[in-house]
Amino acid sequence: MDRAQKKALVASMQDIFSTTPVVVVAHYEGLTVAEMTDLRVRLREVGAKLKVTKNRLTKIALQGTPSEGVSDLFTGPTAIGYSDDPVAAPKVLSRFAKENDKFTILGGVMEGTVLDVDGVKALAELPSLDELRGKLVGLLQTPAQRIASVLQAPGGQVARVLAAHAEKQEAA
Repeated sequence: MDRAQKKALVASMQDIFSTTPVVVVAHYEGLTVAEMTDLRVRLREVGAKLKVTKNRLTKIALQGTPSEGVSDLFTGPTAIGYSDDPVAAPKVLSRFAKENDKFTILGGVMEGTVLDVDGVKALAELPSLDELRGKLVGLLQTPAQRIASVLQAPGGQVARVLAAHAEKQEAA
């Protein structure tokens, strides 16, 4: 890799660490190409990405960014997973780490806050933005359904009372 490529890599990494809400750092030692491809496909499905990093260049890229606190995690074969949805990348990477012993989450950073392994796992357990939107729509629709059923109920009750009264007169 020549000097221009290194500068371009450092600039792109600085952009990732400065603008992306969540970055997860992990070791991938011993994973096959097929396993890495599978992980990349899973991440791509939720709008996240995986990037294998060069530790020395990544530490340079981290300088002056809100994510600077995770620079000590970059030793050995490291990769970063990142996404615009703060839950998407941690969720997929945590699930993959449970399935593969060779993939280990080291920590991460969320908008300048350094996360340890437990912090990343806790983030992975939160519902995604789409799930939250669905729940919110459901909550907004529920009161409208209740109002409609309450407004319809009096008419139905009057009809049942009249039917019961008619049955009572027929029986007498």
